[in-house]
Amino acid sequence: MKLKEFLKNKIPANKIKHMPSSFDVIGNICILEIKDEAKKYEKLVGNSILKLNKNIKSVFKKNSARKGKYRTYKLKLIAGENSRVTQHKENGVIFNIDVEKCYFSPRLGNERLRISRMVKKNESVLVMFSGIGSFNLNIFKNSSPKEIYGVELNKTAYKYALENLKLNKFDEKKLKFFQGDVKKVLPKLNKKFDRILMPLPMESRKYLGLAIKKLKKKGILHYYTFLEEAFWEKPSGKKERREIFSKDEIKEEISKYSNKFKILNIIKCGVYAPNIDMVCADIEIS
Repeated sequence: MKLKEFLKNKIPANKIKHMPSSFDVIGNICILEIKDEAKKYEKLVGNSILKLNKNIKSVFKKNSARKGKYRTYKLKLIAGENSRVTQHKENGVIFNIDVEKCYFSPRLGNERLRISRMVKKNESVLVMFSGIGSFNLNIFKNSSPKEIYGVELNKTAYKYALENLKLNKFDEKKLKFFQGDVKKVLPKLNKKFDRILMPLPMESRKYLGLAIKKLKKKGILHYYTFLEEAFWEKPSGKKERREIFSKDEIKEEISKYSNKFKILNIIKCGVYAPNIDMVCADIEIS
């Protein structure tokens, strides 16, 4: 049974539309947004989610937007156990994570698997802004790379990346994590990579030059950014949404650092705000 249906006889009918229609589940923790119109019923919402989902032990509401250099948000417990640490399973990998101190989106699970399946045997891979190691460990589990490097500024997320490496019993000689600013760490790494991931859509363009310098010839760059949705406009004046994104902005950014590149694909990964989507551009740099 869906949450809104469960709440029908418990709150006024005119308030149902303000109830959450979706939420994120990380391990046994539920994280959701509560509109101001539904704030009065947040405890009821939280307890209802616990009743409907036996695997969920804690329900938190977002008490802020993602902010700061670590892209985290403040959480408020509205039902269940007051624990922000959980264990999450995804694509055959297990992660331990503090959901308030580390960035992690379960909605990117399919994207992490997509990238993993693109990695060719014996590739050297770099994940900039690697967080708790979610991309790194997914790639190692679901492909056969030579090595994977990860660089993360958040000390807590870095600690969990090392913990998750041991938790999954992966080869520590092939999976290497570094804590610090990529602008300071990457110049010290005397090597180039076959594939580089940049999963920091809000600020990735600031690091494009650095990433391209670290790519081998014919290397692949996975550049995450935000783009506005494109629309078809019908003769009637109505607009119909389409899943096509303009390449012009991305081409303009890449051309600042390379005059030989090819955009292989642009994939929608998620929704950031109304009419603004998170996308990944798969780019070959010659």
